[in-house]
Amino acid sequence: QVQVVESGGGLVQAGGSLRLSCAASGNIFNLNRMAWYRQATGKQRELVASITSDGRTNYADSVKGRFTISGDNAKNTVYLHMNSLKPEDTAVYLCDVVTGRSAMYHYWGPGTQVTVSS
Repeated sequence: QVQVVESGGGLVQAGGSLRLSCAASGNIFNLNRMAWYRQATGKQRELVASITSDGRTNYADSVKGRFTISGDNAKNTVYLHMNSLKPEDTAVYLCDVVTGRSAMYHYWGPGTQVTVSS
């Protein structure tokens, strides 16, 4: 079993910064990638950023240039550095840990709330 825990959310003013952390523990085999998603009230979950085990990153257009994802494979931890936050970034941010090669397994954390005030 794999446990995923996010932390670092909170309330921040527009233009501010936050750093989210996601730590995975348990029986982690063949870590493929870790990703951050977000879900705002009444909206669908969307991919924010992802990083593969060999360091390749991918970002949603809406956060490019403002958010940076980084990872520590030894600790099975991924971070999301968020700068120049906007009210539209307000959402629950969830971490997705993906393991496997031919068959992929997804493990999700409960999420952390990010609220950006105008």
